[in-house]
Amino acid sequence: MSTSLPADLVLTGGTVLTFDGRDREADSLAVADGRVVAVGDVAGLVGPDTRVVDLRGRTVMPGVNDSHLHGAWLGALWPRTLFGEGAGEHGEPLIVDGEGRRKAILHAGDLAARLGITSYTEPGLGPGEDGGVTGCFGSAVLDEYAALANEGQLRARVTVLRLFGELDGPSSLDAFEAGLATAPPAADPRRLNVTGVKIFADGIPPTRSAWTHHCYPDGTSGRLLVDGAHDPDREANLRAMITLAHRAGHQIGVHATGDRTIEVVVSAMADAIAAHGPAGRHYLIHGDLIPPHVLDRLPALGIGLNTQPGIAVTTAPWLAAALGEDVLRAAWPLREAFDRGVRVCLSSDAPVLDPDWRRSIAAAARWLDLPPSRVLMRRLLRAHTVHPAHQDGAESWKGTLEVGKAADLCVLDANPLDVAPADLPHVDVAMTVVDGRVVFEA
Repeated sequence: MSTSLPADLVLTGGTVLTFDGRDREADSLAVADGRVVAVGDVAGLVGPDTRVVDLRGRTVMPGVNDSHLHGAWLGALWPRTLFGEGAGEHGEPLIVDGEGRRKAILHAGDLAARLGITSYTEPGLGPGEDGGVTGCFGSAVLDEYAALANEGQLRARVTVLRLFGELDGPSSLDAFEAGLATAPPAADPRRLNVTGVKIFADGIPPTRSAWTHHCYPDGTSGRLLVDGAHDPDREANLRAMITLAHRAGHQIGVHATGDRTIEVVVSAMADAIAAHGPAGRHYLIHGDLIPPHVLDRLPALGIGLNTQPGIAVTTAPWLAAALGEDVLRAAWPLREAFDRGVRVCLSSDAPVLDPDWRRSIAAAARWLDLPPSRVLMRRLLRAHTVHPAHQDGAESWKGTLEVGKAADLCVLDANPLDVAPADLPHVDVAMTVVDGRVVFEA
């Protein structure tokens, strides 16, 4: 794409990491009408109204996409987090009315902007949580997102998965099927895009609620959260949910942590794809105990893995206490997933942990136990930018800094490729731009 019009914004005098297919770098970038109009050659695009920013050696990279972040919950709870200081609880009232919903979402947008986050996914909003105590996950929250999107007040692009069961709790096939028949609120999909559905298939290993082939200290092995009197009934209902959503063309994100759960989920997705053709960008959420033979299947099936290295580092001792050190050593096989070509998205799950992607990268490198390198840092950065754009079904227009794509970017005080992952949390975000608009500037 070429333009003869002056740019609205020019960034020059630094490094531009495009993260395109060839990982090209440049020294400048120009933005007009919310899109990137030049990378590396901005001559002739500076007009009388163009804002020119001298980067002074700083680095521009695509805006971060936190592909699993509970925005309303984060905005209502922050600065507390579930696992951090002043820890919050799922079960305490946080939002009680429309004003509270709006305030929480806008607060999350402010936090995102300060961190260089230009997109995030709300993984589970809908009628399954309309009676939820916190008030952070019901249908009214999704309606408020739509209202803010239509008013132009969202400071980040938001993708939503709808939820027809309880958060971290049970769901029924009947309620799921009824939910699929309803339509989400209307909004510009480049601002607010409801791509599919979230299913809670099981719990988590530390609470002995992940469904696994292993035994917990009390002799149990967990179970599926989907309704049913016995394991075969619950498995049949889970498979039916996946088939219904897939056949309707929805993206499916499944919270699945136990190895037994993960095997069933991937088998059900594979069967749905075989019977009805590809649809959506399905993915596993968390995937704590994902077995190697399941990892082998994911690339060919087009199923992604959305995982949180910060949670792996934080909860590792709890998993070991629940299932033993041998199980822990095989858990969260991040290196194996990358090596097999699985499309891995790294995310925060904020406010379980804080939403700082720099800490997520530091945790991922610690978990991978690999020496610092530019290759490693590129891989981890792409898992926070390029891969989430693909998960959103939006890789054609966001996620990289290429001419014609959305001008969603952040400016860092140092080049992350020259920084050890452990030191990345100390690199400040200087500017965040969404759709060509500066939403944060230090």
